[in-house]
Amino acid sequence: MKLVCGIDEAGRGPIAGPVTAGAVILPKDFPFWILDDSKKLNQKKRDAAFSITLEKAVAYGLGWVWPSEIDSINIHNASLLAMKRAYCGLKIKADYVLVDGKFIPDIDEQISAIVKGDLKIREIQAASILAKTARDRWMIRYAWIDPRYGFEKHKGYPTKYHRQKCREFGVSYIHRKSFKIL
Repeated sequence: MKLVCGIDEAGRGPIAGPVTAGAVILPKDFPFWILDDSKKLNQKKRDAAFSITLEKAVAYGLGWVWPSEIDSINIHNASLLAMKRAYCGLKIKADYVLVDGKFIPDIDEQISAIVKGDLKIREIQAASILAKTARDRWMIRYAWIDPRYGFEKHKGYPTKYHRQKCREFGVSYIHRKSFKIL
């Protein structure tokens, strides 16, 4: 059996927090019906798919690139680096890697980029769910440390409320200074 790894990222658009990528190899008997693009699933379904993926995946990895790194290498390169880190976190390597989007990370494997792969490829959908759920949970937990910005509400995205809090308190340690925050 050939092992296929799907990779996707979450968190390109926020003005705060990390960009996160997931890498997933699924077994043939995985309940694929639970998967979809993470943006199309409500939080309850995404959380359930996240738990089932962690339990049943052949292998999975998460990659994180932090705001200071994003500021120094830009969000495009940070997304590719998060994907590479996620893949490097796998306990086993795949025979083939499929990445959502137009660009591929620096991974020394047989690899292809699939535009809108999160709509078509089950392994990419699972990776999308892992990345989004892990990132959202990290932002919620960070809100416990610094509750001023309401990260649990907007997960770092540039909402009106979030920008208002940035004007009120200035930017925090986890804000992306290279982004247009105000």
